Amino acid sequence: MKKMTYESAMKRLEEIVSSLENGGLTLDDSVKLFEEGAKLAKFCNEQLKKAENKILSLDEVEEEV
Repeated sequence: MKKMTYESAMKRLEEIVSSLENGGLTLDDSVKLFEEGAKLAKFCNEQLKKAENKILSLDEVEEEV
């Protein structure tokens, strides 16, 4: 399985949102997409938090120099 990137997760999340907004899905399909979207949103938030922590850490190192 290919490792998921922030960008690929965001692209899939945008597709899910579009599908849910367009409607025409069964309740079961809507719930499945919502669940997938929630997992992707969590993944994206975690990636952003890691990036933020890395930037803050690098900023601290630079301030020490």
